[in-house]
Amino acid sequence: MNDDEGRPAAQPPWRTALSDTLPMGAGMVPLGITFGVLVVHSGLAWWWAPAFSGLIYAGSLEFLLIGLVLTATPLSAIALTTLLVNARHVFYCLSFPLHRVQGRLGRLYARFALIDEAYALTASRPAETFTSRRILWTQAQLHSYWVGGGLLGALLGGVVPASLRGLEFALTALFTVLALEAIKAGAEIRTPILAAACALLSGWLAPGQLLLVAMSAFLAVLALSELLRRAHA
Repeated sequence: MNDDEGRPAAQPPWRTALSDTLPMGAGMVPLGITFGVLVVHSGLAWWWAPAFSGLIYAGSLEFLLIGLVLTATPLSAIALTTLLVNARHVFYCLSFPLHRVQGRLGRLYARFALIDEAYALTASRPAETFTSRRILWTQAQLHSYWVGGGLLGALLGGVVPASLRGLEFALTALFTVLALEAIKAGAEIRTPILAAACALLSGWLAPGQLLLVAMSAFLAVLALSELLRRAHA
């Protein structure tokens, strides 16, 4: 559509955001469905899926929380796990165009809804192209994909046979693929080797707290490696 002078008419922010988010929604909705099915098959009520997805809104953490809740994990361990899993979001804020979001409520929601996909969309495009409305529409649409997928999965959970195995590996498979792609793009093998070593050692020393111990050990090794690099620079 063109304006009176023959120039392309500007699209409304929601439509521009929709064209950005639809490809990511194609991945978020099926993963959300998997999460919803797992919630129901874990013995939780169906409404836990939209509650987790809507209020926590952290995909990898939500999958972890299912097991943590069912095993009555201490709140201290849940808090530390949350910190380790979501610590990357602190660094997202350094380059996310939050300053372009108008209004106190708008900025509050933008902080809450700053997930990997929202950061990736804004980081891959010039910051000046993002208006306040476009940012908020982008985040709201991504949020709706995840919540909608979780709700649909929870409602379909009774139809999917409980004997169906492998659903719990969906998120692990996703991050495995992302990790392999990152290794190929970066052509750097030392970091994944360190991560694998930390995981194997933690599985041997603390099998009941593998994730927490492995992530803590990996962060410690990375910090020590960086300190040694700066000392020899």
